[in-house]
Amino acid sequence: MAVSTSFLPIISFSPISSSSSSTSSSSFLGPTLVQTHHQGSLIMSKQSSFRRLLINCSASSDMGSSPDPMNLRPNHMSSMGPFGMQMNDKPSYKWQRVLLKVSGEALAGDHSQNIDPKITMAIASEVASVTRLGIEVAIVVGGGNIFRGSSWAGSSGLDRSSADYIGMLATVMNAIFLQATMESIGIPTRVQTAFRMSEVAEPYIRRRAVRHLEKGRVVIFAAGTGNPFFTTDTAAALRCAENVLFVGPVNAEVVLKATNVDGVYDDDPRHNPNARLHDTLTYHEVTSKDLSVMDMTAITLCQENNIPVVVFNLNKPGNITKAIKGEQVGTLIGGTWNSMVART
Repeated sequence: MAVSTSFLPIISFSPISSSSSSTSSSSFLGPTLVQTHHQGSLIMSKQSSFRRLLINCSASSDMGSSPDPMNLRPNHMSSMGPFGMQMNDKPSYKWQRVLLKVSGEALAGDHSQNIDPKITMAIASEVASVTRLGIEVAIVVGGGNIFRGSSWAGSSGLDRSSADYIGMLATVMNAIFLQATMESIGIPTRVQTAFRMSEVAEPYIRRRAVRHLEKGRVVIFAAGTGNPFFTTDTAAALRCAENVLFVGPVNAEVVLKATNVDGVYDDDPRHNPNARLHDTLTYHEVTSKDLSVMDMTAITLCQENNIPVVVFNLNKPGNITKAIKGEQVGTLIGGTWNSMVART
């Protein structure tokens, strides 16, 4: 084995035959000092202009050859993901890494309480089924089931900024609840908040979030963008635009928006039974027709960064799994189901 780098001292170790004298001797060979012992030799060299480190371990001819231990190591390190899955195995699905946007209202279920444990368990179970396949999942949660800042602004002197900060705290509550549910069934999960709450969650650090995803952990982003006047839909689009979900191949990033409806309709299906469900839409159609999908800031951010959006019904069993695996479900914005190249 030989390892060589530049600008360091030269050190060489090599065993001599058993017939070598047990006494040590030293001699000078030019600028090199050689000192020999009964177990090995140490050669130190110091050059005026360069200093190098060379470690050489070799057996003498009468001891026979031995395999290089460095050659016995595998060419790559394979990390073990959750459920015993090898993380270097590439999934053969449309998306390798996805962001799931779950609204706070969807977590409330039938609204008999702020958070419905059956809903969070259903989400956790379906996310677990796709993480077993090697798909990396990040989640952004809303807080409308507990507190919606835009609805409370102006009440009892509460200004909009303060109301929005309270709403951000509500998203943290949902995130911690969802994290506990996921970890109860064996899904390693991390919560990252847009502002520091180090006693209960990690601060949002892009590189750390990416590393968690690479290790097979689910990452839940809470507290929105950390700024008032921006929705959690915008936070979901922002996390994609920041390259949290970029893994190399084209179309490897997508926002999956889980709601209480089957997708995007041309009219309100609650008031018009003849309303038609759109299979696909362009960003321009969403903005020009003022369709209630996401706020305009989020849609614009997705359009500028070519991030497709899938809107689907959270309450139908299996929909989360279908959406994460890239199967056709709900409405796709900014692409087509056969080709995920974004359309404007």
